Amino acid sequence: MAISSEVKAAIETLITELCDLTAPGRKSRKLAEIFMELPDKEDWPDYYEAIPEPRSINGIRESLAKGSYKKAEEVYADLMLVTLNAEYYNEEGSQIYIDAGVLKSWIERNWKQNSLLPAPGNTPPSSPSKKKGAAPAPPAQSLLPPAVYPSVLPPRPSSVETRNLAPPPASLPLTNSVPVQPPSTVPTPTRQPSPDIEGDGPGSPEPTGERAARMEESDAIVRQLERGLPRWEGPGQGGFVTDLPIGMRYEDVIDCIKQYRGPKGKNPADALEDVPQEPVKDASYSLPLSWQIIETRAQQGHYENAAAFDIELTRFFEKARRFYERGSVPYGDVLTCQRLYQQLTSPLPPSMPPQSATYFASLPAGPGVAKPIHAADANSEAGVTTFRIPSKDRIFTEEAQYKGMSYKLGDWVHLINPDDPTKPIVAQIFKTWISDEPSRKGHLGVTVCWYYRPEQTYHPPVRQFWENEVFKTGHFAEHVIEDVIEKISCQFTARHIRGRPRPPYWYPGWPLYVCDSRYNDRERVFVKIKNWNSCVPEEVRKREDWMPTYPFERTVYPTRHSSPFLKGIKGPGGLGDSVERADGEKIEGGGTGRKRLRRPAEKLSSTTAVGQTRGLFAGSYEATASTSNATSSHYPSYNDKPPYPSTSSSHKKTEEDRSVVTAAGGVASLQGTASIQKLPAETAKHFDRDPDTNEVLWFSGPPLDIPHAPPPRHSLKYLHFLAKKRKRKDGPDEATSIKGEGETPAPPPKKLQTYKAMAAAAWASASADEIL
Repeated sequence: MAISSEVKAAIETLITELCDLTAPGRKSRKLAEIFMELPDKEDWPDYYEAIPEPRSINGIRESLAKGSYKKAEEVYADLMLVTLNAEYYNEEGSQIYIDAGVLKSWIERNWKQNSLLPAPGNTPPSSPSKKKGAAPAPPAQSLLPPAVYPSVLPPRPSSVETRNLAPPPASLPLTNSVPVQPPSTVPTPTRQPSPDIEGDGPGSPEPTGERAARMEESDAIVRQLERGLPRWEGPGQGGFVTDLPIGMRYEDVIDCIKQYRGPKGKNPADALEDVPQEPVKDASYSLPLSWQIIETRAQQGHYENAAAFDIELTRFFEKARRFYERGSVPYGDVLTCQRLYQQLTSPLPPSMPPQSATYFASLPAGPGVAKPIHAADANSEAGVTTFRIPSKDRIFTEEAQYKGMSYKLGDWVHLINPDDPTKPIVAQIFKTWISDEPSRKGHLGVTVCWYYRPEQTYHPPVRQFWENEVFKTGHFAEHVIEDVIEKISCQFTARHIRGRPRPPYWYPGWPLYVCDSRYNDRERVFVKIKNWNSCVPEEVRKREDWMPTYPFERTVYPTRHSSPFLKGIKGPGGLGDSVERADGEKIEGGGTGRKRLRRPAEKLSSTTAVGQTRGLFAGSYEATASTSNATSSHYPSYNDKPPYPSTSSSHKKTEEDRSVVTAAGGVASLQGTASIQKLPAETAKHFDRDPDTNEVLWFSGPPLDIPHAPPPRHSLKYLHFLAKKRKRKDGPDEATSIKGEGETPAPPPKKLQTYKAMAAAAWASASADEIL
């Protein structure tokens, strides 16, 4: 008897949720990823000698779709085999071994909680066929607790703790007596580079020790808070189209998106067809919905009006955005298709067939490429932004209704990026308006302030960034409402480490960014934000109820990441030094530059190592690539956030760099071979700290118990010479009388000389009696 359709759907949903499980860390590592496929037989021959029944998640999916399973208990047994394979084949305590245990517990718990799934049966199925070198396997009932594990395990090849280097999972022969296998050498699989970047940087090792425990605790605090937050109910009813353009039908819109070819000749609609009809995590719509379903409904005349068609497409694009990982190529394809759809249903549809070199964005250039309109180096194509909010031919409104969303002042949004759709523009709305231009009269639009991503900035290679960090700029741009992709949220650091925004400013599943500094792309300078109110629109600046937060149990800092360019990620920015600005000096494009005192390389924080670390330990991160003698260079090194004010001096003494990083040959020579960690708190408390930076004082060797020669000092004669020089420079009115050895004092003024002469003459003419 075959499995019923209801039970089959429940099993498919359970497997989908199993594949979506992520690790507790912030890296969004999917636990089931390595269990999806079986290892290659040529690369892992001993794998199949020890395992009689290899299983993989994709293999179980295919068998379930073909109807190979007669009972639901058989699916359960195979799912358990997938996890037990890894525990048998891999070293105990390795990352795969731990992940397998987590998945096994999850399967047991969720299978029992699902009322549609039957309890695992007690009738043992027939024994599986034997494999070479393996004993007969017991019935599948042995998979259920209490399970009988082999008392003697064959020697396992040592596995690396790192996730991407651990060997693939293998099936566990559930036998009471297992023959001992000879040790075998397992080759280390090479890591495959990501498809959307040229090359990958060195992988970050799994955190260990106290830092791992602290990260685990912080992640648990965030998960606990977000688990209790209300979910987004989906778009409302306002702002949808009331009718399609003249001569266009619903199926015409679908065909136009399917036949579109991007600037590189690729069909982005392929990403839409791969979105499953099952519900996706964090999506507001829970009913089955796919691109094929929408296409069929459009051809059959299912939609009563254009608004119903528009609502379903809006829900589907939200589901597709949640399905793909943000920043991936399929994610960018979804955004391209969404922007094309919004252009097709706009009051000004494109000519057929639609073509665009900017992914249908209304602006020709995006962050990192765009220039201010009035800049001297801006051409007609790149000059798109301003430093002020334009008001010409604009009727300002309180909000803009579009696709069921209400966009108001202070809201953060994703906008289509004309340079790279995988990295939508992060922006904050400063004005909503209705165009009064003759060519676009009555059309909605928004004026926003752009926020740059790390790969859109120029920064030193040692600079690190918060996870999902963006930087406020002085670029204001006008976008038509069709450029808006979705509503997101962004928190300034002071609030981000203390909690999460309350609805309606943010819902779990929405993209969330953090901002700590301003960035001026003209001067390539970062300035830490001190007055957060100056960064938001004036209308919401004084509102106490604007963007409240749900507080954490304690302060939770996000993860620090190294420069994206060190990982091979492309962007309009690059690696380089930033220009230092004097304290209080005005910078074009907003912000105030501050001249920073260069810190020697021994002040380098340990967080400059390639990889990532918890922001709590990197909060006072300061680093420069190298020391410099003077500030005469046009592009001197820049310190991001020095904790002490600078002193202006044209003569700087070169300090010897005695840091560990410099002793190893510099940051560039270390690349990914170094592993640098912060000292634990219980260790650091026993050492002296710098009173200014609160950093542990580090020395390359123990102190030498020898007398130190006094440093050279200026002679009194030279100091006297300097005093005379300063006196001549200051002038006679401001100078003070300085008298040295053997020097005739300066003559007194003429009036004083005349008075003294008269007094001397009177004294000489007086008699002795008069004097007495």
